[in-house]
Amino acid sequence: MQVYFSCSITGGRAEQQIYQMIVQHMEQQGLSVPTAHLAQVGVVDEESIIEAPTVYRRDVDWVIQSDIIVAEVSTPSHGVGYELAVAEFHDKPIFCCYQLDRKVSKMILGNDYPYLQIYAYREIKDLLDALDAFLADFL
Repeated sequence: MQVYFSCSITGGRAEQQIYQMIVQHMEQQGLSVPTAHLAQVGVVDEESIIEAPTVYRRDVDWVIQSDIIVAEVSTPSHGVGYELAVAEFHDKPIFCCYQLDRKVSKMILGNDYPYLQIYAYREIKDLLDALDAFLADFL
């Protein structure tokens, strides 16, 4: 099963360690995560040398080809919002998570798309448990 992991890149990398834990957790379960590189420390430099049309086409294709979308939305990101809209348009199950003390766009929080689950977390363990429960519905 392929999972598209979505997170902020140019909007800020404060949650980078959390991104890594989420991706590692999914990969340990045998899931394919084509965007695993987005959780790595050097991704900003790597992505900066790729032309915008290439990133756009690659990422949209990955969203469409993936079975599930997992997005960490604690840091606002135009790209993540766009990817979520593409995923919804293509009827993909979406798991959005964010740190409990963060403000999240009402466009996400108010979305009643039936295949969207939103989870506010305090601890990474709680987040990973909620993610596992979400994924279990589709594995």
